[in-house]
Amino acid sequence: MTSRRQWAALSVATFARFAGAILMGTVLAVIVEERASAFAAGVVGTAYYAGLMFFSPFWGALADISGRRRLILVVTGIGGVLAILPLIVVDTVPVAIGSRAIYAAFLAGFAPVALAIVSHHGGTTGRGRSIGIFNSARSGGFAVGYVISGALLEYVTAVDIYWAIAAITFVSTVAVLLVSDPTPTPERQPTASELVAETRRRLFPAPDERSHLKRNGLVWLYVAVALRNVAVLGIMAIMAPYLVSVVGVTQVAMGVLLAFNHGSQVAFMYWLGVVADHIGRKPLVVVGMGGSAVFAVMAAGLTMLPSGLPQIAFGALTFIVLGASFSAMTIGGLAFISDVAPVERESELMGIRETAKGIGGVIGPALVGAGATLFTYELAFAGASLVGFAATAIVAWGLVETYDADSNTVVVDD
Repeated sequence: MTSRRQWAALSVATFARFAGAILMGTVLAVIVEERASAFAAGVVGTAYYAGLMFFSPFWGALADISGRRRLILVVTGIGGVLAILPLIVVDTVPVAIGSRAIYAAFLAGFAPVALAIVSHHGGTTGRGRSIGIFNSARSGGFAVGYVISGALLEYVTAVDIYWAIAAITFVSTVAVLLVSDPTPTPERQPTASELVAETRRRLFPAPDERSHLKRNGLVWLYVAVALRNVAVLGIMAIMAPYLVSVVGVTQVAMGVLLAFNHGSQVAFMYWLGVVADHIGRKPLVVVGMGGSAVFAVMAAGLTMLPSGLPQIAFGALTFIVLGASFSAMTIGGLAFISDVAPVERESELMGIRETAKGIGGVIGPALVGAGATLFTYELAFAGASLVGFAATAIVAWGLVETYDADSNTVVVDD
């Protein structure tokens, strides 16, 4: 397969996988908030990130040990399709929460495994650009998922939407079949017992086997990602009902506003991928973390503006700020991890990043949702911004740059 066709297959698989994920999350947040409360909508988000937290490192370690990354992408895609079926049969709040958690457990295998493949396609000097292409496709899927979520909520039934999510996830799974895997494979396939033992060892390393987590301050990146996601994922878990019920926009306008976040990321991800190969990784991580905290403040201020065009324009700007900051943090962080990761543990370390996101996603939606229920959405968002600023301080202090742009070399501090 030519390089162009390979990137096309990867992009379609990525676009569709995350379009289905964000469509499911947005629709369930609105439906559950209407049937129960903002806290219940937050729990839907918590269920999703719990799945990512527990299963991302598992799938990553399994991929590194077995070398069968494409098979894992196919299996997790099929599992995602099956996870949606209970909602089609029994459309209740408890089933929505459970289905979202199971869907996430399988979705957790996509990013860490696919990113290892993408990183190897780019090599050292083109790593930022390759990761940028991957994340542009990912952001495009998120943007389309948001846009169509508003329209579908307005015009079709919930069950019809669940069928659409299953179909989109299936398309991603088919596209994965066209992806080739250039990453190293083991000289021999481990037995089932060896696979289980090595996976357990990697997920629960002994104290003297954790040095790879400390390279260039890597552990502080994970801590900051978790804190940043407490703030941002907590806010985004209830953003859809906030826009509709508190700010007062229509469901269609809600979908369009949310799409500014990921729509802007399509360009930001690619551009900042190139930037990362010219200025290094740490500056992007620090700026991205700080921008995420600023987004939280801007989101809290949406209700202070006059309704109509001023509110819509400021809302669009708010989500563009989020899109730019997320892109910077993501590109810088992923390239940083890929720089310091031993080749035989790259999927695993990408998976730990997803776990860090998951920790923030488990705590954030329930915490911010509870704050919005007990107090106000605005106060909950403003409080979340303080956590985002703390994450910024941590990466500014704890990370050591990994990439020397002048010499195009990776500088790893063991």
